[in-house]
Amino acid sequence: MSPQDTAHCREVFAVLSEYLDVELPPQACEQMRRHIEGCAPCVEFVESLKKSVALCRQYEPETMPRPLSDAARRELLSAWQKTLGK
Repeated sequence: MSPQDTAHCREVFAVLSEYLDVELPPQACEQMRRHIEGCAPCVEFVESLKKSVALCRQYEPETMPRPLSDAARRELLSAWQKTLGK
């Protein structure tokens, strides 16, 4: 992944919530859709975000979530660094 691609990924990440909520102008949504479809790290990040949102929707405030295991923390950090090209 080139530095230019990484920069574009960061731009995508900055407005990803607005994109997923369809709050961006149609032309911007189309540009993001094209980028995401052609970028494996962005596909992985978007899928991860969708899973996170789904899990949050299932969350019941009366119960406290268990802390993340060290292995889960390492996996999340690794995925994040991979999407940033590090």
